[in-house]
Amino acid sequence: MLDPESLLAAGGLLALIAVVFVESGLLVGLFLPGDSLLFIAGFLASPAGGSVMPALGLVILGAFVAAVVGDQVGYSIGTAAGRRYLDRPDGRFFTRERYERARHFMARHGWRAVVLARFVPIVRTFTPLAAGVAEMPRRRFTTANLVGGLIWAASLPALGWWLGNLRLVHDNLEAAVLAIVALSLLPMVREVVAARRRAVGGDATG
Repeated sequence: MLDPESLLAAGGLLALIAVVFVESGLLVGLFLPGDSLLFIAGFLASPAGGSVMPALGLVILGAFVAAVVGDQVGYSIGTAAGRRYLDRPDGRFFTRERYERARHFMARHGWRAVVLARFVPIVRTFTPLAAGVAEMPRRRFTTANLVGGLIWAASLPALGWWLGNLRLVHDNLEAAVLAIVALSLLPMVREVVAARRRAVGGDATG
């Protein structure tokens, strides 16, 4: 996986925008470090981080635009390709299991799925595509995309900026980033555990 701090130190705001866009809308971005990248970007925009990145407001704006546009592209791909995606054999990035995970996430949470998916790695990459394939109304998707993109793009950099000024976090930045990643994975872990329990329950009743 790419090292967020090195990537941002080398590419700055453009690197942040590119990674967020690809991770949000293209299957090749499945394993890009979206959450940790935003957290680190916020830290590097702070005085404690040496102000390597532009001002926090520009970081948030760049991440927000990239996230929203990326999701809209993913949705458009899903709409255009339709169910042809479902007829393809599993590939390196697109598999039936991953698609079904995203689809189940959407079915369970409805409109909120697009917002909530922003905070779930891997699922957030598949959700726009799944929404397009499922023919979710564009206006409804776009509204949820704007809300989720704003919350995600604003909260993580702001958290990095604020926590980075704390001496404990500044001296243990790698541990803080790992904690952010672990927290972002919790919803997906919960879904996997719940799915296994349902499967076991179904086997027991069957």
